[in-house]
Amino acid sequence: MGKLFADRLEFLGGNVFATIDRVKQEVLRQGKPLIDLSLGSADLPTHPVILAAIAQALQDSSTHGYVLFGQTRQFREAVAGWFGRRFGIAVDPETEVLPLIGSQEGTAHLPLALLNPGDYALLQDPGYPSHYGGVYLASGLPWGMPLRADLGYLPDLAAIPAAVLSQAKLMILSYPHNPTTAVANLDFFRSVVQFCQRHGLWLIHDFPYMDIVFDGYVAPAMLQADPEKTVTIEFFTLSKSYNMGGFRVGFAIGNRQLISALRQIKAVVDFNQYQGILRGAITALASDETIVKQSVEEFQRRRDFMVTALNSLGWQVEKPQATMYLWAKIPHPNSMQFCQRLIYEQGIALSPGSGFGKAGEGFVRFALVHPVEKLQVVIDRLQNFLIDND
Repeated sequence: MGKLFADRLEFLGGNVFATIDRVKQEVLRQGKPLIDLSLGSADLPTHPVILAAIAQALQDSSTHGYVLFGQTRQFREAVAGWFGRRFGIAVDPETEVLPLIGSQEGTAHLPLALLNPGDYALLQDPGYPSHYGGVYLASGLPWGMPLRADLGYLPDLAAIPAAVLSQAKLMILSYPHNPTTAVANLDFFRSVVQFCQRHGLWLIHDFPYMDIVFDGYVAPAMLQADPEKTVTIEFFTLSKSYNMGGFRVGFAIGNRQLISALRQIKAVVDFNQYQGILRGAITALASDETIVKQSVEEFQRRRDFMVTALNSLGWQVEKPQATMYLWAKIPHPNSMQFCQRLIYEQGIALSPGSGFGKAGEGFVRFALVHPVEKLQVVIDRLQNFLIDND
């Protein structure tokens, strides 16, 4: 028998989460304690008012069937109203909004509608692994735009080779940025929109950390730089803002051609979430900012504690303006080896920077998904690890 599987599987053989998860499971099978800071899944509970809306729907048998696009109208109207209130941009819920099973569904599937084999996609390096995975699934060629600290972890658009740019069809950005925690302002977004318009690129902005911001920073939407939605589609999620990661509620807003194309892909892949979950999401989007503010205040406490503590250990960690992460340079040349040894020796799981791209090597990402009391344990164990491996 010839080759059994498609070539694209070679590029999808594993990612940072899968690799570290195997090591974590090995340690857990040995009965050792583990504190997991490798995955950005918040430990904070979903607010009771959201859960109540979902619970009420459970008793309504009309919510128990398949949910097709037409049955998401109420949710799409809630999304359009929320976006208009927040960013002052009118959105057509029929042609410019699409429900998603988490925003990752959008970033993974949209390249299937836009790329032919051999087309380039311009991505961030380091960047979120599913952005690369979606390009590989579409048989496209990812071009990593290096993000450097001295440039504020913003890509140097002028450095993209002309040969790559001539074959590129899309650019994917995400600010506030995972994993580096970098932020961008509206002027930068305007320059990106103009660049994409000039070079005939579709612009995809993944925006999951829009609410997890600190110290007065306000994260702009990419659509504020492209209010006519000429080239832009933006992905949103309730996972971070409302602690609803397990409910998998996301949505896309943007250019109606892109929305239509993604809807075509979605139609052959899946339906939508349970109607009761969408009712909970509607409740969340209609709520005041109190729900989100409580979570942000807790993440800020954790950020402040960990930055101070890590700096006391000799690590130069800057205080981020956004996200639930810290991005830290490590005293070791290989981030995967560093993280594996930290799990085996101290029961602390972090994400190695190399899993996010070549430019991430030499860094690790801390996910602030435990309360300060447990983070103190992390610091104590990390100090022991650094002493043992000095």
